Amino acid sequence: MKIAVVYSSITGNTNEVANIIHQFFKNEIDNVQLYQIDQFPISQINHFDAIVIGTYTWGDGEIPQEMKTIYQAFEDQESKKIVTGVFGTGDRFYPHFCGAVNDFRDMLYVHSNLAATLKIELSPQLQDIERCQRLVKSVMKRIHEASRSKVLI
Repeated sequence: MKIAVVYSSITGNTNEVANIIHQFFKNEIDNVQLYQIDQFPISQINHFDAIVIGTYTWGDGEIPQEMKTIYQAFEDQESKKIVTGVFGTGDRFYPHFCGAVNDFRDMLYVHSNLAATLKIELSPQLQDIERCQRLVKSVMKRIHEASRSKVLI
């Protein structure tokens, strides 16, 4: 089993959440990698059993420029068997709170095996850490379900 946590962060909030999620995955399995988006091997997207994407929201609810390559990769490649999750941080002050998370969620629902979505306001609080753990458990459960269905085929 091979899992990637891929993220982009400007203020450090999404980075902090990515590290929390990465640590929860490490408690479950050995083969989990944490990547900043510019380090992630986009051409090897199908080499992962699961990819969890972390993004902040830019401008008026848009996906940040640097995250568009992974977004496009899921649209262009055969990725329906990849279990995915998406998380992000944002500020409810803006009209499209975590709009980039919504955009990724909608696309991943169509192009992958989406297991979980998580939105966090600003930096993670105690209750958000528990929510990160639930995201990891949802992704792990979906991976196990997908691997069982492969055996039955």
